[in-house]
Amino acid sequence: MKQFNVPVFYRSPLISAIKTRRKADDKLKKDFAPTLLDFGPVKFYLARHFGFCYGVENAIEIAYRCVDENPGKRIFLLSEMIHNPQVNADLQAKGIRFLQDSYGNTLIPFAELNNDDVVIIPAFGTTTAIEEKLVQMGISPQRYNTTCPFVEKVWNRGAQLAANGYSLVIHGKPQHEETRATFSRASDNAPAVVVNDMAEAKLLGKYIIGTLPEAQFYVDFAGRHSQDFDIAKDLQYFGVINQTTQLASDTQAIADYLKNLAEQHLGETDALGKKRFSDTRDTLCYATNDNQTAVREMLQTPADLAIVVGGYNSSNTSHLVELCESVLPTFYIKSTENILSRDLITHFDWRNKVEQTTTGFLPMQTPVNILLTSGASCPDALVEEVMHHLLGYFSGHTPIEDVVSIFMSNDN
Repeated sequence: MKQFNVPVFYRSPLISAIKTRRKADDKLKKDFAPTLLDFGPVKFYLARHFGFCYGVENAIEIAYRCVDENPGKRIFLLSEMIHNPQVNADLQAKGIRFLQDSYGNTLIPFAELNNDDVVIIPAFGTTTAIEEKLVQMGISPQRYNTTCPFVEKVWNRGAQLAANGYSLVIHGKPQHEETRATFSRASDNAPAVVVNDMAEAKLLGKYIIGTLPEAQFYVDFAGRHSQDFDIAKDLQYFGVINQTTQLASDTQAIADYLKNLAEQHLGETDALGKKRFSDTRDTLCYATNDNQTAVREMLQTPADLAIVVGGYNSSNTSHLVELCESVLPTFYIKSTENILSRDLITHFDWRNKVEQTTTGFLPMQTPVNILLTSGASCPDALVEEVMHHLLGYFSGHTPIEDVVSIFMSNDN
C-alpha cells in the first residue's frame, strides 16, 4: 500500500513499531486479536487495527502539499477535512480557513472568493452543486481534491445501479458531509432516498408495500429524497448503498430487510426477469471493516473498561464506541485533556451529543485491564499520549520501553 508523507508529529514510534510487528506476523490480516502490553498494575489491550486510514493519510498529505505549493495565497477548505479536532486545528494554524461547518452552514460566503484562491475538497467529498459553483468562479475543485477513494467507490457503485435502472436507498446520517455528497451524486443519476437507521428503513418499507398514504412519505422523508421522487413507482426496483463509516452490521441488516420485503410484496423478479432488488457488494471502506472487526475481537478479552479516542463528530469512531459500550464501561475521549485525574474523566455521550463527567472510572484494584482503540481520523500520537497519561496513575509499573522490547522480541 502507498506510503504517505504525513507530518511526523502525528506518528507514534511506539505504536508504529507494534503495527509493523503485527503486520509482519500477519501479512494476510487474518489475526484480529488485540495486542497485550502488560505493565504490571495496568494492562492495555490495543485493537489490532485503529488510527489513520488510507483516505485520511491521503487527505493530510494533499492538504500540507497545498500549503507548501501556494505561499501567499488564500487557502480554504470546504469544511473540516476529517473529523479530528487536532488535525483541523493544525491546518487552521497553517492559515487554512473553513468555508462551511460540518453541517453545511456558511462560515465564509462563497461570494468572498476569487479565482486566485485555492479551495481544498475534504475527504468526505462534496456535492456536485458546490463543485459547479467553484468551476463557475474559476476555481478548480479537482486540483486539491482529498475525497477518499472508498467514498468515490460508493459513488461509482451507485452510478452502476442507476445505469441499470435501479433507484438508490442510501444508508447514512442525513446531515453528514459524506452522505450529503453521496446523495448529490446519486440524485444526479437516479431517484434516491436516505435512511438513517433500521427504524427509518422499516418506515420506508411501509411505503414500498403501500400500507401508508403516499402523501405522508414526502413529510416523513422531507429533504432526504431526490427531486420528483415518485414513491408509487421509484421503489419498484432499487439497491442499497451506504455512508462508508456506518456500522457494517446495520447496513447489512437494512439491505436484507428491504430486499426481503420488496421480494415478498413485488416478487423476486418482474415478468421479464429483472430483479426487484439489486444486490450490492459491501461498500464500507476497508478501514471501517477492519476497525470494527478488531473491536469485536478485542471485546472477547475480559477487561474493566474501554477507551476510544477520536473526534466527537467522527461517525466511524462513534460506531466503535457503540460496539464497546454494549459490553463494558466505555469512555469516548478526544485527548488526554479529558482525563482529569485517576478518579475523574470527561467523555462524550454520542447518542445525546453532550460531554459528561464520570468519577471512579479507574478501578482501585490492580491489575486494571483497559481496552484501547481509536477512530480512523485519530493520530497514533494521541493514543500513545493516552497510554502514557494513564500509566502515570500506576506506581511501580514496568517501563514502557521494557514492555515494548519484550513484545518485539516475543515469537507471536
